[in-house]
Amino acid sequence: MRFERVRLRNFKCYADSELSLRSGVTVIHGVNGSGKSSLLEACFFALYGTDAIDGTLDDIISNDAEEMTVELWFTHNGADYHVEREVKLRGDSAQTTTCLLETPEGTIEQVTDVENHIEGLLRMDAEAFVNCAYVRQGEVNKLINASPSERQDMIDDLLQLGKLEEYRERASKARVGVGRVRDDKQGALSQVEEQIAEKEDRDLHDRLNALKSDLTEVNEDIEEKSDQREAAKERLDEAEAVLEEYEQRRADIEELDGEIEDLKSTIAETERERESLAEEVRSLREETDDLRENLDEAVAETELDEADAEAVDKRLTELDEQADGIRDDIEERRLEAQEHAGTAETKRERAEELREQAAEARDEADELEAEVEEERDKLEERREDLSDLDSDIEELREELDEAPVARGEIDAHRETVDEELTEAKERVAELDASLENAEETVAEAERLLEEGKCPECGQSVDGSPHVESIDEDRERVAELEAELEAAEKRVAELEAKRERAETLVETASELSRLEDSRKNATQLIDQKADSVEAKADRVEELREQAAEYEEAAGEAEEAAEQAESKSDEARQAIGELNQRKASVDESRKHLERVEDLLEAVDDNEQQIEQLRERRDNKEELNEQRRERLTDKRERKAELEEQFDESALEEAKAQKQKAEGYLDDVEPYLDEQREKRDELQNAIGAVENEIEELENLRERREELQSTVDRLESLYDEAYELQEMYTDLRADLRQRNVEKLEAMLNETFDLVYQNDSYARIELDGDYELTVYQKDGTPLDPDQLSGGERALFNLSLRCAIYRLLSEGIEGQAPTPPLILDEPTVFLDSGHVSKLVELIESMTDHGVDQIVVVSHDEELVGAADDLIAVHKDPTTNRSSVERSATVEALS
Repeated sequence: MRFERVRLRNFKCYADSELSLRSGVTVIHGVNGSGKSSLLEACFFALYGTDAIDGTLDDIISNDAEEMTVELWFTHNGADYHVEREVKLRGDSAQTTTCLLETPEGTIEQVTDVENHIEGLLRMDAEAFVNCAYVRQGEVNKLINASPSERQDMIDDLLQLGKLEEYRERASKARVGVGRVRDDKQGALSQVEEQIAEKEDRDLHDRLNALKSDLTEVNEDIEEKSDQREAAKERLDEAEAVLEEYEQRRADIEELDGEIEDLKSTIAETERERESLAEEVRSLREETDDLRENLDEAVAETELDEADAEAVDKRLTELDEQADGIRDDIEERRLEAQEHAGTAETKRERAEELREQAAEARDEADELEAEVEEERDKLEERREDLSDLDSDIEELREELDEAPVARGEIDAHRETVDEELTEAKERVAELDASLENAEETVAEAERLLEEGKCPECGQSVDGSPHVESIDEDRERVAELEAELEAAEKRVAELEAKRERAETLVETASELSRLEDSRKNATQLIDQKADSVEAKADRVEELREQAAEYEEAAGEAEEAAEQAESKSDEARQAIGELNQRKASVDESRKHLERVEDLLEAVDDNEQQIEQLRERRDNKEELNEQRRERLTDKRERKAELEEQFDESALEEAKAQKQKAEGYLDDVEPYLDEQREKRDELQNAIGAVENEIEELENLRERREELQSTVDRLESLYDEAYELQEMYTDLRADLRQRNVEKLEAMLNETFDLVYQNDSYARIELDGDYELTVYQKDGTPLDPDQLSGGERALFNLSLRCAIYRLLSEGIEGQAPTPPLILDEPTVFLDSGHVSKLVELIESMTDHGVDQIVVVSHDEELVGAADDLIAVHKDPTTNRSSVERSATVEALS
């Protein structure tokens, strides 16, 4: 498959743009945000519709537009295809209004039919398209980041192995279904055998013979009474026929009166119509004579000898051939003039663009030169700041040298002091509580001594333990007060010690911060120095580019002047051809006048002949009507003579007698019929049971045969299920081996002579990279650039496997890489270029890359530039010269 051309109208940032795509490597370049990726998204959307976009249809229509159209022309397997999608805003949402696919077999419409046909052509849906051929921006690591099971599903779907699993599941479901049906049939067979045994126990044939004998007697009686009733009905019918005949004669006479009057009126109206037709014939004759006079005058203005239709047609054909030849010459000259004019305009625009690029390069060189000088001054200031920072660091180091502990033990020292301070404070709290209790005890004893009696029991306190130990309690209070004073002093000493420790921690932290700042400052100075030198090199490069642009602009101006000269020559030739065509058109106009007049004369003569035929037909109709009028008058006279009053009275009496007999016999026959019906129903029931017995016996044989067949079919479904399982495993292993070989072939090209030896791909699509020394690595352990190249190598290997592994054709779409260098440094970009070139060597017809990397741009066979107008925010595309042509 190869993309030929894409056209966008109001798609995202594009107003109306068209781009043709060629074989080989096409690089689409431009500044970030210019709309490069949107071109690829448009192709993807044309193929797969809403499945190809992340948002909704509203998101792909330009902000100021009401509708959007994308068209894609592509070739596949030697045939041409064209797909078109149109989306319009309807209310608050966008809807697809047109979706059609033009194929060699005809046009396909409707979204579902188009997408199904495309999926059939490419053998992949939108997700498979992304996994195989379309590496979208930011998804370069999609395969490596996927779990082994996800990677297995992706690759199996691309290689059509998912179909085998689908078939296996179908076979499994079929086996289960057959087993279920077999069990049902076995149950039905058991029920049928039970029903047969039940019916065979009943004497059905004897019951049937007795019922048939009773039915014969009833039928004979019904037949006798029915014959008598039929005779009465015949007499009744005869009487009614006589009465109806007399009534019919009266009605016929009245009807004949009306028909006679209608015929008289119709004959008169037809005679008037014949006179009108004669007048039309006379008018057409006069008109035809006038047309013949005009025809003679028109023939005189032509080269014809006489007014002959065949000669006119022949001459018109000759003039048409002359006009077509002249028009072809005019169109050829017009296209030639347009092509040369377009070339001239393109060359002048290119010259102007090159001069602008030269000016931009010079301006950029001047700006960079000024920046270099300014940054060199700033660099010197930063080196001075670094010297001041060294002085501050030295002061802090001297301060830490005087600390009671080493620098690395400062944090531990502060923690030790904190623990000691905590213990001292706990001791103070403990002593304070003990002192408070001792003082309360002494106070209680002194209160009792003053009162002499216990306030609760009223007894004397002499000999009380509280009173006798008061002196000891007072001594205990004095001891606790002394211990508390010593403990509080210890807390004060430790708090001062902790404050000193915290100061040391802050000093160490500040020293570490300054040391980190010095390290960062040193790195920044080195990086800045490298940047300054790079900018200086860039200044020289820009000045060389400006000179090259100026030279190329001069060559473009010269080519524009040559193209304009050729365009003027073509326009002069068009003028001469137009004069020749005008002469041919004038001759043709006179001949068409003769042709029209000949047709008008023929039409009039045909109308005259038709009118004469109509007039004669009407005369014949009137003659027939006059004959019918005579017949109806005679018929009326005959009917008036056929009335007999005595026969009418006799018929009335016969009718009355027959009706009386029929009223008596019908109830009797109804009773006998009911009895007959009951007997017939009983006979039918017995016969039905006998038939059911025979049917059950046949059903038993059929069910037994069905059960046997289902047993065999169940075994076959199981064997088919196992076959699909084994086949999928075998095909996966073969694909894994082939994919591993292709992956290593591609990886060797990219990492030849590097530290990596090979890649291993197991049956579950688990990937392992081996170093030269045999050490295995998970792909996640590679660097960002290596991981990106690893993924691209894997994607290219899958693409090759799909392209080379399908018999008879290669339905794979173009290989599309959207910003593949995002995670790559300059060295890895070179390897990517080699990878792309290797894909073209392996027969990939078309590769489309979106990138602004200069090395990729330089490796392109075809270069497409994308620009965005900052005033309208609309993008445009143009095919530009390659880097080699510009250098």
